[in-house]
Amino acid sequence: MTRPAKGITAAGGVVWRLRDGAPEVLVIHRPRYDDWTLPKGKPLPGESDLAAAVREVGEETGATVAVQQRIGTVRYAVGDARKKVTYWSMRYRSGEFAPNDEVDEVDWLRVGRAYQRLTYDVDRNVLRDFAALPVADSVIVLVRHAKAGKRVTWRDHDELRPLDDAGRRQAEILSTLLSFFAPTRVYAADRTRCIQTVEPLAHAMDLKVRVEPAFADERYEDGPAGTANRLLALAKPGKVSVVCSQGETIPALIDQFGLGVRSSDTRKGAWWVLSVIDAEVIALDHYDAP
Repeated sequence: MTRPAKGITAAGGVVWRLRDGAPEVLVIHRPRYDDWTLPKGKPLPGESDLAAAVREVGEETGATVAVQQRIGTVRYAVGDARKKVTYWSMRYRSGEFAPNDEVDEVDWLRVGRAYQRLTYDVDRNVLRDFAALPVADSVIVLVRHAKAGKRVTWRDHDELRPLDDAGRRQAEILSTLLSFFAPTRVYAADRTRCIQTVEPLAHAMDLKVRVEPAFADERYEDGPAGTANRLLALAKPGKVSVVCSQGETIPALIDQFGLGVRSSDTRKGAWWVLSVIDAEVIALDHYDAP
């Protein structure tokens, strides 16, 4: 009987910056293998792929980044194991490289030269997929509020219903995960549970929660176009906005933007990343609730 191949999971990023209007990407040299590759590594126990990607990029390159759209997942054989690596597009923000145990040299290269420098076809394919995606000028993270108990057991006005214990734990986890996108503004529908969901994030990023009634379900039902327009109005060049909304508004907006999404279902605490160019959504990524 043949034993199933072992599985290895890793995560990494294509780190980029603009120079003279064109993107340069960061490639690394590993002396142990004498190869040029993209930064990546294995998650720690209990760590999400997204968190692992940001941590590994930082450890290997010294770069502080803002995560943007997910590029995709590649799979290949490593000995008798199968390896799965998920990559994200990451905008370089700051940081300097210092040689370390795994990486002794990095280089910033235009995409064409990076393609030639990389040692492995699998990395070249990731870079090709990155280059095929337009560079977003703005990002909107659209998150559904965390768990807030059952409406039928709440005796006061529903807009005042707060997060329950599980929801507060979700909000704390979301604070870390959403911070990887380096938000510059945080918005919430005028519902206590929406505001509470993003308060830990706003506090961690030294931002204020801007209450926006347009993102509540009732306001969306009264004027869907108004809510969609208000959301896209946040897409200013260089800005990253986190918006906390509700369970009817978010799926309806995702369906409206289209882009071949198979399901717009959004559980409490789940979120979508909208990559935007000139107020047009060009890519959508879904993330499960923590």
